[in-house]
Amino acid sequence: MIVAKIPSSRRVFQEIWRPLALLFVWDVVVTITYYILPFKAPELPITLFGSALALFLGFRSNSAYQRWWEGRGLWGLMINASRNIARATRNFMPDPEASDLKRQIVYRQIAYVNALRCQLRKLPQDEEVLRLLPKHEKDLALQRVNVANGILDGTGRRIDEARRNGWIDTIQQAQMEAVLVDIANSQGGMERLKNTPLPFQYRFIPEVFTHLFCVLLPIGLVETLQFATPLGSTIAGLMFLAVLAIGDDLVDPFANDVHDLPLNAMCRTIEIDLLQCIGEEAPGPVAPDKHGVLW
Repeated sequence: MIVAKIPSSRRVFQEIWRPLALLFVWDVVVTITYYILPFKAPELPITLFGSALALFLGFRSNSAYQRWWEGRGLWGLMINASRNIARATRNFMPDPEASDLKRQIVYRQIAYVNALRCQLRKLPQDEEVLRLLPKHEKDLALQRVNVANGILDGTGRRIDEARRNGWIDTIQQAQMEAVLVDIANSQGGMERLKNTPLPFQYRFIPEVFTHLFCVLLPIGLVETLQFATPLGSTIAGLMFLAVLAIGDDLVDPFANDVHDLPLNAMCRTIEIDLLQCIGEEAPGPVAPDKHGVLW
């Protein structure tokens, strides 16, 4: 996620320079043709076309942003639920009998959110996951299709173990299981966003209409702008292409891109809170890189 106060125009240009360059070349061709060949430019209702296209792009951008914001809300619930499970573990289970089990549950939750991060970004499970699990549990978790869900199942078994050992009662177990249900529901919502793309019409129609509008734009403007057509048409096309690119950037909030949610930073926030909850030393928060991007 870009957190720099001043947006980078270079980054925006990198995303749309190819279609923008093609648009400029087309604008120049139309302008030269208008001056060399004896043709009258047709009167095109460019304003009407632009208004209709703006509606399409507005619907698309709003839908993409809603997906991005829903993903952020689900990760906010995950952060809160992780704090809740750690606090319940610390308060319900006695010391020193259950101290080792407390540590296991906290470590497993940290491993869980990092495993979920890797799954959502379609990356292999990294060291942030593997270092927090015993070797035999690494093997068991990695054998699951859904590694994060396997880790969460193991956490539930440890809560049941605490109940069987008499360290918590059934009411406390039910309270902790309710938090695990909230965690599982958040994961399910994230997987739904990840695995369900925008409908085809929302992706295809605005893209086709935007490029068609950019093709027709210099033809409709050449009589008015004349030799300034390449500049004016390219600037107008830039605005529509930029809005189209914004929708593409936000549609998948869990992709490993500069515009997506800072999953590394949120997983580190969970790790800091949970380790401090049980009185252990915690690492520092994740800082933005030199380009002002928080991963």
